[in-house]
Amino acid sequence: MMLTLRKAIGCCNPAENNGWRYPTLLLCIFGFFSMMRPSEPFLTPYLVGPAKNLSIDQVTNEILPVWTYSYLAMLFPVFLITDYLRYKPIIVLQGISFIITWLMLLFGQGVLAMQFLEFIYGIVSATEVAYYSYIYSVVSSEHYQKVTSYCRSVTLVAYTVGSILGQVLVSVWNVPYFYLNVISLVSVSVAFLSSIPLPMPKRSMFFHKKSTEKLQVPPSTEDVKPKSENSSPQDNADTTNFSQLPVMSDGDVNDRVKATGHEGGIKVFLQLWSDFKKCYSSPQLLYWSIWWALATCGYLQITNYIQVLWDYVEPSRNATAYNGGVEAVATFISSGTSFAVGYIKMDWAIWGEMALGIFSAVTSGALFAIDLSNNIWVCYAGYVVFKATYMFLITIATFQIAANLSMERYALLFGVNTFVALLFQTILTVTVVDSRGLGLDIITQFLIYASYFAAISGLFFIRGIYILIQHVQKRKKQMESDAIKGNALPPGNETKTAEF
Repeated sequence: MMLTLRKAIGCCNPAENNGWRYPTLLLCIFGFFSMMRPSEPFLTPYLVGPAKNLSIDQVTNEILPVWTYSYLAMLFPVFLITDYLRYKPIIVLQGISFIITWLMLLFGQGVLAMQFLEFIYGIVSATEVAYYSYIYSVVSSEHYQKVTSYCRSVTLVAYTVGSILGQVLVSVWNVPYFYLNVISLVSVSVAFLSSIPLPMPKRSMFFHKKSTEKLQVPPSTEDVKPKSENSSPQDNADTTNFSQLPVMSDGDVNDRVKATGHEGGIKVFLQLWSDFKKCYSSPQLLYWSIWWALATCGYLQITNYIQVLWDYVEPSRNATAYNGGVEAVATFISSGTSFAVGYIKMDWAIWGEMALGIFSAVTSGALFAIDLSNNIWVCYAGYVVFKATYMFLITIATFQIAANLSMERYALLFGVNTFVALLFQTILTVTVVDSRGLGLDIITQFLIYASYFAAISGLFFIRGIYILIQHVQKRKKQMESDAIKGNALPPGNETKTAEF
């Protein structure tokens, strides 16, 4: 696998640290081994099994919520520290956190030890921003598309490989879950070692820009070519336009250069605040971000507790748990639905929010099926539908948000939207899951999650209808205006008017 990857992106001498191949190769190695964790789909069966001997209520109401709180608490400071320290130290920290997590899984005992484990894994999740930001600071912009595809696809492949490996070891050879965690520890240790030789970036998005560096400036709305209704998102990657969508003017660029010069970090924060206000001043961008935050909140909650529900419906034994196979299938189909977005010809500015409403209803239906069924295969199938649909929609949302934003503003929006999602998830966890809140059983929890996505569906379906009505009215007024202009043509142009 890694030999094929090396051939795909080209072999390079380590001395060529300023090129794109060497850091991309190392980052892909890190991404592959950090995600190739065969024990991941079997976490809950491992915790409630003889190795840890925890109750399902302890796992659900006392241990798993700690990850949500830790992720939320660490995300914003890590986002800023990552940029200030120029990414590499945070990637190394993520590698160390991976190792600590799996050492605790292997040798830690009791609720407190597992809560500490979840806290450390929250750091792992928060530091993931460094993995996806690092490469943009060491390669030139013409390689962004290529290196992004490598880094993202390798993590999907690794997760799929790890899930399949775990399932084969469990179902065919009846390997105990303990040894799956040993394999995962070895894998994340290799990831940590691959992070050490990563070249140190000389710049970052906010704190270490050179005063003479030219920043990427999206085209102004006057320069944007009209978009065909039948064109694909990929065709319109540089031309998709939101009404009132903020773009970076020359003044913005000059302000950012000044803010990131020798005058210190205060102006950086002021510039971040200015960017924040400009980004969310677009109604379309605001609504897409709202969906992103709400849906991601629900997605994180489902993926965090789905194993608990599976174990409730059918208490797991090594030979009867198919969690790894289900995760592999769900990831594979999700990658396919995400890939298909690039080939769907639709005017997303008109139909996008209606699509969010309709497909959110699909996710809600899948969750209701999971919750109301006592058949584990229905639960498995519902999860596959849920994950594939979410990945399909988040790909559309990501494209729509990123289309006309500079890299700096996209990174800011990604961080803010993720923070809001985690804030909502924390409220949901404290209220519904945590033993200090309602501490509801897993079936009641999933009933609430299904209703949550139904509410999201209703909100965006109504919003989609509103946009369609606006579009129809605008077209009608335009046709009336054109008709009036046509009737006002001077004699001799009647034929042209009739043809129109």
